[in-house]
Order: sequence, then C-alpha cells, then structure tokens
Amino acid sequence: MIKRLVVTMLLSGSLLSSCKFFQKEAEGTIIARVNDEYLLEQDVEGIAGEGLSSEDSLNIVTNYINNWATTKLLLQKARINLSEEKTLAFEELVNQYRADLYINAYKEALVTKSLDTSITKEELEQYYEQNKDNFKLNEELVQLRYISVTKDYNELEALKEQFDRFDAQDQELLHDQSLQFKSYSLNDSAWVKVSDVVQKIPILNTENKDDYLKASNKFEVTDSLGVYMVVVKDILKRNEISPLSYIQPTLKQIILNKRKLEFIRKLEKDLINEAYQKKQFKIYE
Repeated sequence: MIKRLVVTMLLSGSLLSSCKFFQKEAEGTIIARVNDEYLLEQDVEGIAGEGLSSEDSLNIVTNYINNWATTKLLLQKARINLSEEKTLAFEELVNQYRADLYINAYKEALVTKSLDTSITKEELEQYYEQNKDNFKLNEELVQLRYISVTKDYNELEALKEQFDRFDAQDQELLHDQSLQFKSYSLNDSAWVKVSDVVQKIPILNTENKDDYLKASNKFEVTDSLGVYMVVVKDILKRNEISPLSYIQPTLKQIILNKRKLEFIRKLEKDLINEAYQKKQFKIYE
C-alpha cells in the first residue's frame, strides 16, 4: 500500500518533480532527498496503519516526509550557522549520550541476567525494622470492612448479624451474596487510604470522617440511597509509622535497587581490575 501511495505522490508531483528519484538504488527506492540525505520507501512502510482511506494514508505519509525534510534542513542549517564552539559542544553531548545509551543497555542486560530478585520475608522485616523511622505516613490509613445495600434488601437483619459477627462461616456467606450488594469491601486486614474510603462510601466526607473512622468503631447509616454498614478495625494518623504490609512493594523495590547498585559497583570494579591485569588499562604517572 505504501508503495502505491508513494507512486501516486510522485506522479501527482506533490512531492518530487523528477522521476529520477524513483530509481532503484542499492539500498532501496528513494522517495525524498534533502541535499545528500535520502528517505527510502522502506522508511515509511507501516506508518499509515490499517483501515484508512487512500486520502488519509496519503496525508499521513506526506506529513511524515515533510517532517523528515524539515528536520534534516534545520539540522543542516544549524550546523552551518552555529559557532564552531557550540557545534563541538553539541557533538560532545551527542557522543556522551550515545555512549550512555550503550553502557546503560549493557548494564541492564547484565542486571537482568544475573541479579537475584528473590526477597525473603526475613529480609523485608529486617530492612523494615532498621529503617522504619524513614517510613512515616503522610496521610491517614484505615482498616475496615463495609457493605452497602438497598433499603429493601431481602433478609437485611440476617445480613447485619453476619457482617457484625464475621466469623469464617459468615465471611463465606457474605462472599456468596456479594453480587447482590451495591458496594462492599470485606478485607479488613488491608490498610487503605482514608481519602479513598471517603470517596467510595457516600455517607462519609472530609468534615465527618473523624467522627466515624475511629479504631474499633462500628456504625450503620440509612439514607435515601440505601443502607451502609461499616466496621472500623484500626486507623493510623499522619506521621505514624507505615505498617509493613502497606509499604511492602516499596521496600522490595528499595532492596532491589540497592542490590542493583552494589552489583554495578562490583561490575565496574571487576572490569577495571581485569583490564589492569590484562594490561588493557594503564595510568601513566
């Protein structure tokens, strides 16, 4: 399809006026030129995507070619008109960026291949105990369970008893009925943000949350929309220590990052030592 579009553009004269640019070169079919730089048909293959009309595809390819030409022309103008000092500085930055890309890709490949990413429960707990003062909360957390149902819910009183008692059998029964609830959360061992709870439970807001969300508090509210049953297990305020279960993903990432840095430091040290021993590296006094 791209080839047909290129041929159409060439014949219509919208891009190139001379048929010499359609000649076959060793590396492919030329469709555009800016001085000594060429854009080949293979360079634009696939950019128009599928399911487009010929006109839309033609516009996409045309814009791509015009953008390519603009970039090349601006770059050539910049090289001519910028001072030699700036040009050299930019070339150095480009060279450094290229070197960083290669080096970082190589390091990442070695890390992916060789780094041990398994973290034991004991490692997490040890790191947590040693650094827990660094993990103070910047927002409130709460452990709770809640159910919201319509006011005409069948066997509402039995539901309230199961929710309040919440033994193993009750939990199983509640999960079996959960499709009938308007909304619910039965995992009261998980720590969640108070701000998220306020957004999800309509009866709560920033003004009344402190009245309702207290440790070991339970309440039931009925409004025009339904019945809300809530049992608060525990709550943590700002600047209290984050619980391990809440920050466990963060701790895992920190530990892995530390391992990665240690791995790379050792890699660089071993690289220098090996090059020195093989007389590939020498510092001249």
